[in-house]
Amino acid sequence: MTVSYKNWRIERDAEGLAWLWFDRCEAATNTLSGEALEELERILQAFDGAPPKGLVIGSAKPAGFIAGADIHEFTALDNPEAARALIERGWRTFNRLAAARYPTLALVRGHCLGGGLELALACRYRVVVDEPGTRLALPEVMLGIVPGWGGMQRLPALIGPALALDLMLTGKGVDARRARRIGLADECVPPRVMENAARMLVVSGRAPRRLPFMQRLLNGPLKAVVAGKARKQAASRVRPQHYPAPFAIIDIWARHDGNALAAEREMAGIFGSQTAKNLVRVFFLQERLKGFGKDGDGVPRRVHVVGAGVMGGDIAAWCALRGMTVTLQDQSVERIAPAIARAAKLYDKKFRGDAKQARFTLDRLIADPQGHGAAHADVIIEAIFENLEAKRELFRSLEARARPDAVLATNTSSLRLEDIAGALDNPARLVGIHFFNPVAMMPLVEVVEGAGADPQALKRAAAFVRAIDKLPQPVKSAPGFLVNAVRGPYMLEALRCVEEGIAPEVVDEALLAFGMPMGPVELVDTVGLDIAVAAGKALAGDAAAEAPQRLLELVAAGRLGKKSGQGYYRWEGGKAVKGAAGSVPDGLAERILTPLLRAAQRCVDQGVVSDAELADAGVIFGTGFAPFTGGPLNFLRQGGFGRRGGAAAPAAVAAAATH
Repeated sequence: MTVSYKNWRIERDAEGLAWLWFDRCEAATNTLSGEALEELERILQAFDGAPPKGLVIGSAKPAGFIAGADIHEFTALDNPEAARALIERGWRTFNRLAAARYPTLALVRGHCLGGGLELALACRYRVVVDEPGTRLALPEVMLGIVPGWGGMQRLPALIGPALALDLMLTGKGVDARRARRIGLADECVPPRVMENAARMLVVSGRAPRRLPFMQRLLNGPLKAVVAGKARKQAASRVRPQHYPAPFAIIDIWARHDGNALAAEREMAGIFGSQTAKNLVRVFFLQERLKGFGKDGDGVPRRVHVVGAGVMGGDIAAWCALRGMTVTLQDQSVERIAPAIARAAKLYDKKFRGDAKQARFTLDRLIADPQGHGAAHADVIIEAIFENLEAKRELFRSLEARARPDAVLATNTSSLRLEDIAGALDNPARLVGIHFFNPVAMMPLVEVVEGAGADPQALKRAAAFVRAIDKLPQPVKSAPGFLVNAVRGPYMLEALRCVEEGIAPEVVDEALLAFGMPMGPVELVDTVGLDIAVAAGKALAGDAAAEAPQRLLELVAAGRLGKKSGQGYYRWEGGKAVKGAAGSVPDGLAERILTPLLRAAQRCVDQGVVSDAELADAGVIFGTGFAPFTGGPLNFLRQGGFGRRGGAAAPAAVAAAATH
């Protein structure tokens, strides 16, 4: 027997089990709207009167289980009462599910996020499907909010408070196998047996998982100890004035047993906050970037990368990790070997010791010193040193060997695409696919359009970027494109401050206090001082003579930053050794950031990016610009430094919006 609601479908089988399939009406993805929650509550109420032998909840959509609450409804909240009503609706519904007299089970295939995981936690059992798309997470903190429908209570009770807090405070997800290992899932099964596994478990009578004694103590009498440690760890990553949500999660768990409804003081500072509004804006910016790769024709399967240095080798390694067959070309196998070794380390880390999976992935990365793979590739990426004539000569050779429909791309960071493309018989084929270092960590990739570029080639390039799980940022060919054009002036101003006698630690602390993830001096050390000088010459030409003298002296002495163990800082174990910062002069962060703000606006004015939203997106995801601000131009629109200080924006910053 089948009963259908607008967003749910109920099937009762001959054994007395009820199968409840979620199928959000007129949507590609399941999200828990107010309407869907109201229907679920009515369904559960009906089951109370006529209980099934067991209830299995699954998704009728191939796109995943449940992607969370409807974020559009969240953004429409305009007062604390509306926010409380939203929380109360989900809290009440999931408590009814958790209190059911019959056994309940969540059958999780694909993404299970936010409110979706909170629903699964309210079930007695969870079966997860072992396939690449299955991922479980409570990512609310990334939107500046907290899990309000029971997740802060049920997750620590299920897997222990330390691990639960780590997942909630970072928004990190777990795959199906790890979910089973940590106790978040009762079973991890392949797709072909998922329904049988769910059927057997829901009527098994198995006792729900119980935490070990010590974990129960940490969840009870020793809560204060866990909470104190969690606050210290959170404070080492973010500052409460920038990101209040992580600290609210800790307090709500410690003081109210995870009950968001009882935590009125903590919740009042979360919902409706400017941070939450800005982080939701960042979420939509990310979704917009993802959309640029949706209309490419076909999915690339074979990639050929020329240049096995750090950048080229890491691009090749990442493409293989995302399932593509990759050929990596350089002058000899010996030059390629270090890139293969780095890839092996990356795969060991990603697959958490699953040697078989790491080996299969490494098998897709093929050393190709003769460049035979170019003839078969869907995408060819050049990542050799920044020399115009060398690149022109290489592309002449590649064009002769490549398939007519292959994407020809350069990873140049500073040369004009038009100058490189002039070497091709068909210059319109060349596009820029500009990655950032470290490739595995940076989400943004600039897709660069030169004059006269083929629109179809650009679409295929963007589709490739999405296929490797990166964010494509469309930009026009111009010095530095977007990211380097704004980051260069920022780093240069920071180094000028050091040149004037301000300690590097003080400069970095000023920007960390603003909300940047890394100080600009440490960033220069990380990028490499020689690369900073070379990029400056390529981007600024004769103006490179104005580079800070100390920077030039350090490069001349071979003190190139992190990679040499010494730059502006001494580096040990991959970390900068810093002295105490001391007091930060007033206005220092404003001085260093003003060139960045001006450059971002200039990129919009000159058409490097099509609008301010895309400028904000690129600078956030390409440089790490403080996400809680919503991006540099959004920061200016909200008053910039003047808003922080309660006065009118200083002329230097205000000018950034008009130049």
